[in-house]
Amino acid sequence: MNKKDIGLLILIVVVGAVVATINPRFLLPINLANTSNLIGLFGILSIGQAFVIITGGIELSVGSLIALLGVLFIDLIANHGMPWPLAFMLILVLGGLIGLAHGWLITRLNLQPFVVTLCGLLIYRGIARFYTADGTAGFAFGQNFPTLEFLTAGRTYGIPNSFIALLIIMGVTWVVLHRSVFGRYLYAIGKNEEAARYSGIRTGRMVMAAYVICGVLTALSAIYFAMYTRSISPASHGNFYELYAIAAAVLGGFSLRGGEGSIVGVILGTILLQELQNLVNLLGIPSSLNFAVMGGVILIGVLVDQQWDVFRAKRRLNKAAHSTPSN
Repeated sequence: MNKKDIGLLILIVVVGAVVATINPRFLLPINLANTSNLIGLFGILSIGQAFVIITGGIELSVGSLIALLGVLFIDLIANHGMPWPLAFMLILVLGGLIGLAHGWLITRLNLQPFVVTLCGLLIYRGIARFYTADGTAGFAFGQNFPTLEFLTAGRTYGIPNSFIALLIIMGVTWVVLHRSVFGRYLYAIGKNEEAARYSGIRTGRMVMAAYVICGVLTALSAIYFAMYTRSISPASHGNFYELYAIAAAVLGGFSLRGGEGSIVGVILGTILLQELQNLVNLLGIPSSLNFAVMGGVILIGVLVDQQWDVFRAKRRLNKAAHSTPSN
């Protein structure tokens, strides 16, 4: 863990202690389990977003993708009788292909990530609403898939399986990002894409791979959310989830300029966000202020990140000045 991660962990503990002091219900097993479940759901999504942000890009369409892929998954297993493992894999592949398309548009046609993914946000939401005729996608009365429900919405020894899935994904992506050549290339691209290209890195392929990873993890998250809610209204399902993911990444130390951040940090960012959401609920603060809280958190995270960069730059200058021999 780096200094940013340690600082964030201390903040999480302090906020948790304050919330528990104000409202002891925070420490009830049922509340901790529900919060852990939400951390798992949003954490998977946030890790995918982090892979894109580290390249200097952004993915704004994940909320709409969660609605579209969730609708398709429910429809395939509930209405068309497709075996859920096959539907599961199909949705993951579709998520990866959408991520590949985004990466291709960005790297081959030189379109801005903001523009590509903003268009995706509108397109996928529109397709989801058209697919269901603006209705609600859900399971029929008495329909159940015991194994699927256990893996996505069940618990093992009281721990939500979504949280366990997050820990597994965190371990795999930590190795990919921090202990592999692929991860070092992503950091290099985020720091300076042109320099990375001149050093022999195939930047286009690396960026496309980042968007594919984001697409697959978004698809996985869509399945978990679909089984968590068990019904999807395409007009509202997944609204602003991209902001949760971006906020978690920014709080976790991922610079929107690219080239910085850690997997542990994005998980800690997700925990802090859900802790704050829990604080809002337990203190009886109107839920309409949720987005205000999230917006404030993003702003503070960006300001802290900027001031940290300024501090490091000044420290490097001071070290260089002290190391320079005097005449």
